[in-house]
Amino acid sequence: MTLGNLRHNLEFLSTLKGVMILLRDPTQTESVYDVEDGLRHTKATELAVAFVKSKPGVAELFQERYLAPSINLDALLQLPHESLGYAYATYIKESGFDPNFYRPVKVEDDVSYFLLRMRQTHDIWHIVAGFSTDVFGELGLKAFELAQTHRTMSAVLIAGGLISTLFKHPEELDNLLEQIAIGYRLGVKSQPFFAKKWEENWERPLLDWQQELGIEPIKNYIP
Repeated sequence: MTLGNLRHNLEFLSTLKGVMILLRDPTQTESVYDVEDGLRHTKATELAVAFVKSKPGVAELFQERYLAPSINLDALLQLPHESLGYAYATYIKESGFDPNFYRPVKVEDDVSYFLLRMRQTHDIWHIVAGFSTDVFGELGLKAFELAQTHRTMSAVLIAGGLISTLFKHPEELDNLLEQIAIGYRLGVKSQPFFAKKWEENWERPLLDWQQELGIEPIKNYIP
């Protein structure tokens, strides 16, 4: 067995382990990173990065390797209440989250930069796109991400969410499918989120961001 084959097998096992844990307990967020780390060297991830870079304003961020500075939540709470920064800090504080909770990635190439930046801005995407943090809200956001980035982890988690719902809560299937449909449609219609340096414009009103990006919150899916 070659080293390449060994790495492929180990990454497959990492993805499989993460999926199995999430099927049992969707709140085990650390397993999300096992899934994504296992998919890191796949052709699908390479194609996802190429897809993202083809969007307006995104290639420049990849070239720059832009990453956000450390976030001071207390400072953000001093911003106007209508600002993105205030909305973000309030969301993080009320949810009991750590803004630096994500598993770090050493930036060595376009793929690693893509993974780290997506992890770094996850909660910002939640706020701007308007998805809740419950399981259905997370899967709605994953559908949004899939439309915007073709992120491999998003596809796997959506598939896992559907399987879990079918076996554990089949009565909720229609609600889940609606959230996935809403997320995907919104992601297709909206401007590319990845192109934005959110952290340099915390003071900007959240509504301004949403209007610029074409975000119109949808409660019910209309084909």
